[in-house]
Amino acid sequence: MRSPRTLRITLAGTLLTLLAGLLTALTAGTAHAAPVFKAPFPCGQKWTYSHHSAEVRQALDFVRSDGGTTAGTPVLASASGTATRHSQPSGAGNYIVIDHGGGWKTYYFHLSAYSVANGAWVNQGGQIGTTGSTGNSSGAHIHYEQLYNGVGQSIAINGVSLAPYPGSYGSKHLTSDNGCSGGGGTYWVDTFANATGYAQANTADAQGVLNAGTNYVYCKVWGQEIRDASGNYNHWWLRTDLDTVYAGKNGRGAYVSAYYLSRWGNDEARDNNGTVIPNC
Repeated sequence: MRSPRTLRITLAGTLLTLLAGLLTALTAGTAHAAPVFKAPFPCGQKWTYSHHSAEVRQALDFVRSDGGTTAGTPVLASASGTATRHSQPSGAGNYIVIDHGGGWKTYYFHLSAYSVANGAWVNQGGQIGTTGSTGNSSGAHIHYEQLYNGVGQSIAINGVSLAPYPGSYGSKHLTSDNGCSGGGGTYWVDTFANATGYAQANTADAQGVLNAGTNYVYCKVWGQEIRDASGNYNHWWLRTDLDTVYAGKNGRGAYVSAYYLSRWGNDEARDNNGTVIPNC
């Protein structure tokens, strides 16, 4: 017959074993589902992608394949999170890391410029930088990674894996639906002069003209500075629909500089009521 002390030890050991098993089961069940990542480039654009076999974190490189210019195109957050800025001149160049929570992070390498402050919260579709070729890079492209608990994952966009990866550009393409919502509403603004609208937040690809007067806009993105001889300037660009569209161009969802707003100052982008226009 067991002594009371032996029985207590046996019961304690059994309880510890059960608790250890329960803890293991709970830990195994805490894996966080991935965010629904979207493409890291603007709505409607088509980019081709490839993978270098030397990459150990299942990264993909993206370049435009729709006739647009890769260099200078906005790089967008593929999911919401906290963005941090980094620099590695001998490798990744200027790059952004977004922490999405639950162990998930995305990386965006070789940026020509940052578009967010270090430690800033960014929404999905918000501009975080511009495409470039900084660091160890042979040409402008977006080097893009999805990591879970520090381990590179197969890139998935809208819940669909892009694997198997191609080893060169041109065989596979991806069209973005990131930021296509247009900011969820319209905001009325007064503009003091006719303004040229562009495909992105820079002056690389003119699409048409927004006439001076009262116009609606959807949202704003940070981009190329527009400055006049008097020192007035603005980095914000407003997404809107143009009044006049150039032949072969698209006037819907074009970008006009907030420099043309009648009521506000440098680097401000507000509607006629003073409401800050939301980021795209």
